[in-house]
Amino acid sequence: MTATTSVNTVLGPVPAADLGVVAVHEALLSVLPGAQFAYDIELDRAAVFREVADRLTAFKSAGGGTVVDAGGMYAGRDVPLYEALSRATGVHIVASSGQMETGMLGGYFLTPQTDPPTPWPAERFAALYAAEVTEGMVVPRVERRGAAGMISTAVTADSMTPTDESQLRGCARAAKETGVALTFRAGSDPLAELAVALEEGLAAERIAVADAGEQAEKVAAAGAFVVFTDLARAVAFAQAGDAERTLVATGGAAVAFGHDVPPAAYDELVRGVPAELRQQLLVTNPAALLAVKEA
Repeated sequence: MTATTSVNTVLGPVPAADLGVVAVHEALLSVLPGAQFAYDIELDRAAVFREVADRLTAFKSAGGGTVVDAGGMYAGRDVPLYEALSRATGVHIVASSGQMETGMLGGYFLTPQTDPPTPWPAERFAALYAAEVTEGMVVPRVERRGAAGMISTAVTADSMTPTDESQLRGCARAAKETGVALTFRAGSDPLAELAVALEEGLAAERIAVADAGEQAEKVAAAGAFVVFTDLARAVAFAQAGDAERTLVATGGAAVAFGHDVPPAAYDELVRGVPAELRQQLLVTNPAALLAVKEA
């Protein structure tokens, strides 16, 4: 496969060279599934817009260019809101398809779909997520609009469940089919989880693994990117010889509802990476990951 020059943003394809500094594994709006229906939570879209816009504007002022929302389909993603934010702030926004770990899935996706009962099969997850790249992201019960620029998922922290594995395989298949990258938050065995994605034929260089922990070096040695939310550790890892496999993220969210998530300061992410590593970690590596591949 060869790289194209474009990346899917919520406002359409953008040349990879124009992404600038990238916050590559973020959550613009993080909503615990179901929290939007809680009696004590008010999702004021105008207030959310102002809060996220302020953070994106600060990022832009610090030299930032692109934020990747890696929350997937049902963890708060709001495509029309992201379009408006991108137009207002001048920051490119890449939204993702996919869903998080088993405990964060809605009941529909946990319902046995076969006889005898098994988790949702990988091919169903793959078809669902690939369509968000090729046909547009779903705005529930309304329409499709804009192509997803990444496939994102997560593995249950204690141990990969059968549903986690089925979804990870489906995500890898969707990424391979459509040419976008896969990112996943690792569980208890990042290297084994990476192997699951690789078994689906997705190249390691098309995968970014977050929270790889003590297996970070092995994940990088296998050819995948490693996403760090600890800037000091990211810098040390890059300086030790793995700069070409290192990505950095805030580990927070611009706005969150229903759960405690650290506030994301995208401007501090830019300032926290030493000048000599900034181009590699914040520009070159994210552009290589996000550029759509084609056969």
